[in-house]
Amino acid sequence: MPFHIISLILFAALLHASWNALLRGGADRLWSMTIMCVAVATASAVIALFLAPPAKASWMYAVLSAGLHVGYNLFLVRTYQVGDLGQTYPISRGSSPLLITIAASVFAGERVGLGALLGITLVSGGIISLAFKGRRLAVPSLPYALGTGCFIAAYSVIDGIGVRLSGAPMAYTVWMCALWGILMPPVYIVLRGANSLFTIRPGFITAFIGGLVSLLAYGIVIYAMSGAPMGAVSALRETSVLFAALIGYFFLGETLTVRKMLSCAVIAVGTIIIG
Repeated sequence: MPFHIISLILFAALLHASWNALLRGGADRLWSMTIMCVAVATASAVIALFLAPPAKASWMYAVLSAGLHVGYNLFLVRTYQVGDLGQTYPISRGSSPLLITIAASVFAGERVGLGALLGITLVSGGIISLAFKGRRLAVPSLPYALGTGCFIAAYSVIDGIGVRLSGAPMAYTVWMCALWGILMPPVYIVLRGANSLFTIRPGFITAFIGGLVSLLAYGIVIYAMSGAPMGAVSALRETSVLFAALIGYFFLGETLTVRKMLSCAVIAVGTIIIG
C-alpha cells in the first residue's frame, strides 16, 4: 500500500477517535449525533453542488450505505450510554476489519495475501484485547458494541463497492453522506420529538464541528478504498483505538494500564505488517 495512502488513513483514524470522544463526552449523545449528521448533510450538499454526480451504477450502494449509517448511529449512541470509550470503542472497531475482509472476499472478489491477513488479525486482536478487564470481557453494552461492528463492516463493504463503481470517490462520498445526514433528523424526531432537536443548547457548536470532522475522516477512508483492499484499509483505520485510548486517558479520566499499552504495541506491529 502506498505510503501516502497509509498516512491519510492514519490521519483519518486520529480524526475518527476525536469525534467519537466528543460524542462519548456529550450529555445527550443522540442529540449530539443528530447535530453531527445535520453538519454532515449541510457540508455534503454544498460540496455536491460543485461536482458531477457519481455514475448511476453506484447510486443504489449510496442509498443502502446511508441507511446502514443510520443504524450504526443508533447502535453507537446506545453503546456509549452504558460503556466507557476505552472499552466499547475497541470492541466495535476491532470486530470490523476481519468481517470486512471476509465480506470483501465474498462480495467484491478481493484476495488478501498471508502477510496482510496476519497484520489484519493482529490489529483486530490487539484492538479487542483493549476491552478486557483482567480475564473478563466485562462490558454491559457488549451486544450493542458488536452490533456496531457489524454495521461498520456492512457499510464499509457497500461503500467500497459503490465508490469503485462511481468513477468519482469525492462525489460518491458527499452524495452518500448527504443522504445519511438527511435521514437522521426524522429518526430523532420519531424518538424524541421536534422541539428538543431544534433547540439550541450547550454543545451545539462542538457537535456541529464533530460532524464536519467525521465527514472528512470517512471521506479519506472511502477514497482509500477506491484503490486499496477494504480489509487492510479498515484495519489501518481502526488504529484509531490507539488515539482513543490516549484521549480517554488524558481528557476523559479513563485508565491506561500495562495491558492496554501491550495491546497498542500489537496493533502497531500489525499496522507495520499491513503497510
